[in-house]
Amino acid sequence: MLTRDEEFLLNSARAAAANAYCPYSKFAVGAACESEIGIVSGCNIENASYGLTVCAERVALFNARSRGASRITRLAVSCITVRPDAAINQRMCCGACRQVMVELMQPNAIVIIDGAGVFTLRDLLPAPFWLQSSEINGE
Repeated sequence: MLTRDEEFLLNSARAAAANAYCPYSKFAVGAACESEIGIVSGCNIENASYGLTVCAERVALFNARSRGASRITRLAVSCITVRPDAAINQRMCCGACRQVMVELMQPNAIVIIDGAGVFTLRDLLPAPFWLQSSEINGE
């Protein structure tokens, strides 16, 4: 059972999915994240060159960060065109989005996936790729 705040966030994700540009996959996905600056949403934007497609989760997270969010605490994701009886794997976030979540959210951040459940980020990606700045800068 979702809390009132989680339901509101999920409804924001559903509303964002209505703006998806998905002529190829027909998967209209929306995402909404909650941070200290409020709720920021995004939708998937596809491209004929599939590698240039961007998922809703990343659009929402990048939008929030670009608007000044530094503490994203929750993310909700909804695919409004998936069949009601679709398997859970057709609802889950892809690996690239999970990795971006690790970069911009804390391990205990909540991820609400419509029709799949409520997870912590650690549940979704228990062993992420991670670099410390000292490893990059040779310090």
